Amino acid sequence: MILPIVAYGDAVLKKKAKEIDKDYPKLNELIDNMYETMYGAYGVGLAAPQIGLPIRLFLVDTSPFADDEDLSEAESEQMKTFKKTFINAQILEEEGDEWAFNEGCLSIPEVREDVFRKPKIKIQYQDENFDTHVEEYDGLIARVIQHEYDHIDGILFTDKLSSFKKRLIKGKLTNISKGKIKIDYRMRFPAMSKKR
Repeated sequence: MILPIVAYGDAVLKKKAKEIDKDYPKLNELIDNMYETMYGAYGVGLAAPQIGLPIRLFLVDTSPFADDEDLSEAESEQMKTFKKTFINAQILEEEGDEWAFNEGCLSIPEVREDVFRKPKIKIQYQDENFDTHVEEYDGLIARVIQHEYDHIDGILFTDKLSSFKKRLIKGKLTNISKGKIKIDYRMRFPAMSKKR
């Protein structure tokens, strides 16, 4: 089932999400619905707060990046098959020199900006079966994970921009929260729901 994606301005996107355990109700169904929602919106990642749930759960599928001509053959192969569900994730380390990449977000449609992040991460998380893993990632996969991880900590990519950039996109962000935007996937807008 495709769920509506919560738009910029909703309080749930600013909350630090809570850990869950294997008794979380209908977790497998929720994960399936989140993948369906992400694919329906042509995303490469989706975090539970983006569908209105303040829990530490996000998913990543980098296969749409596999066709990027800037990637090496090895990176492209890795992108093609990288699909993971992260539960109760904790980034243990981030290292290397920060690099810029143009990021966007399903909760902030039509806004893309360069964001600086460190290239390497070490992350601990649980999979769908609640088995614990500690893994290291770098490059674009690390970045997608960092972006989704920020969501479960209540951080949006726009929070990482300079105050000058924030001023430039302020009007766009206000329009998004009011639903004054054309998108081809379901969304829930905070400023519209208050009127009802």
